[in-house]
Amino acid sequence: MDDNIPRRAVTRSAKMAALPLGMAGRATLGLGKRIGGRPAEVVAAELQARTAEQLFQVLGQLKGGAMKFGQALSVFEAALPEDIAAPYRAALTRLQEAAPPLPAATVHAVLAAELGADWRGLFREFDDTPAAAASIGQVHKAVWSDGREVAVKIQYPGAGPALLSDLKQLSRLARMFSAFTPGLDVKPLLAELEKRVSEELDYRLEAESQATFAAAYAGDDEILVPGVVASGDRILVTEWMEGVPLSRIVSDGTPAERDRASLLLARFLFSGPVLAGLLHADPHPGNFRLLPDGRLGVIDFGAVDRLPDGSPEPIGRLARLALQGDAEAVLRELRHEGFVLDKFDLDPKELLDYLVPLLEPVAVDRFRFSRAWLRTQAVRIGDPRSPAAALGRQLNLPPSYLLIHRVTMGTIGVLCQLGGEADFRSEMERWQPGFAAPRGTPTA
Repeated sequence: MDDNIPRRAVTRSAKMAALPLGMAGRATLGLGKRIGGRPAEVVAAELQARTAEQLFQVLGQLKGGAMKFGQALSVFEAALPEDIAAPYRAALTRLQEAAPPLPAATVHAVLAAELGADWRGLFREFDDTPAAAASIGQVHKAVWSDGREVAVKIQYPGAGPALLSDLKQLSRLARMFSAFTPGLDVKPLLAELEKRVSEELDYRLEAESQATFAAAYAGDDEILVPGVVASGDRILVTEWMEGVPLSRIVSDGTPAERDRASLLLARFLFSGPVLAGLLHADPHPGNFRLLPDGRLGVIDFGAVDRLPDGSPEPIGRLARLALQGDAEAVLRELRHEGFVLDKFDLDPKELLDYLVPLLEPVAVDRFRFSRAWLRTQAVRIGDPRSPAAALGRQLNLPPSYLLIHRVTMGTIGVLCQLGGEADFRSEMERWQPGFAAPRGTPTA
């Protein structure tokens, strides 16, 4: 037992507690400098850089928790103006690259514990140098005994307890936001989040989910999910897949690649609940590849939402009613689903005005996601002075919709980074129950 673990936990907790205080302090200092005559843009740039640096330093102590948090934040940087996003993007890039690789001896020990002492006999080749880092482990390239190239994902020893501990620390920040979002019932949401993170630590469960997806998309002309070769509690062996990560398409992709990747990403996420009864719940650009034959390759199935009956029908019905302008029905259905708590008396028209602009991508036959569109929405619903922001603070997120919300917001962030154009409305009509109007129903 490491006697320093409690001491480190206390130190990390103190740093987490200091994070919002540090931000507030620097904001006050920045105000003072502006009053003192320094240019506002100079002060703002310093504030952003210092806050980003503290974010890196504090979350960098959280290992797997930091990686998860960094991945979540990175897809939202498209909502920020470039001068604001740049320091945070740099800090998050460092954060995601900060995990040192496991020593070869530790990797071998995990392989022996999970696959048996004769684990080397299962491989023709095994590269001790990791090919990639995951949030709670690392990936090695190898050749299986039958000649197939494989990816071997190995969980960091102790990652489970550390990640759950980190989640409790991060939840302190979440509680802080409850004061600003009185409509959000935080406690059950955090319990659901902890449950979902616990599932992500179970590589056998991930293997089962990936195998289900692989079977559902076997022979598909547009989606490829690598097959599962072997698994254990802390190890997962899958078929190796070459391709260009969407993160590279974001930075260097051609217009055609951006359009193709955007369409297939939306199609995969819409179709998963229908074809596999599962929703891939980690829409990070690093989890998707554009393959040489034009297909979208998908990896990392640790986070999934189990939807055996497909995506919840109320999602499609609510979107359809909103686009039809039926404000009273939208409010009634949102209350029924738990998105509006009984203690709040919302104006139906104001609620509709809040929701309809967010549905623009599925309101038209073709839509191009862009950073500018996302920034417009972020300002509209995020500016504390705006009526939309005030209304948004009164909305709740039911725990059963936690991962669906995570996927929706994360996917929008990725699509806006890609800047692709496609017919997203048709994808929603094809795969989302409740969205297509029943016969005889007037449409907007």
